[in-house]
Amino acid sequence: MSLLNTDILPFKAQAFHQGKFIEVTEESLKGRWAVVFFYPADFTFVCPTELEDLAEQYSEFQKRGVEIYSVSTDTHFTHKAWHESSEAVGKVPFPMVGDPTLKISRNFEVLIEEDGMAERGTFVINPEGKIVIMEHHDGGIGRDAKELLRKVEAAQYIAANPGQVCPAKWRPGAATLTPSLDLVGKI
Repeated sequence: MSLLNTDILPFKAQAFHQGKFIEVTEESLKGRWAVVFFYPADFTFVCPTELEDLAEQYSEFQKRGVEIYSVSTDTHFTHKAWHESSEAVGKVPFPMVGDPTLKISRNFEVLIEEDGMAERGTFVINPEGKIVIMEHHDGGIGRDAKELLRKVEAAQYIAANPGQVCPAKWRPGAATLTPSLDLVGKI
């Protein structure tokens, strides 16, 4: 069963954010758009490149009312140590959530049970707490923050414009489609 269009499940975790430890729950993700960005582990190889890319695009997400939560099965203490020791990860301004109990990874169905680590999973949550975008990647494939931002913009557009859909490569300001019987076979 897919998690798409389902409500996020309850959780409570500690995160490292802006030099402090904070609590994050499923309620923290509601009320605004959120991205939950799972990665396998701190002090690894592809992960810091992804987090740095997100950090560099963070202001663009913020302009659109989106908060980012990066999550791995490491502790919030490990996140702090990594943030302070890695030039790339040191740029991260968003909460780095620790999931040592594996609950969040299980809730989002990205846990690699035998390894105790999360897959590369990306989830976009609408303000009501529903998952509207989800992706899983092989561990060796890094993600692109600009493409994620484009998808968030499309999700926000269709949420604000019921009955409209965004075609491939849609960008804000581009034409959308209104599905109808008249369009069948004409695109």
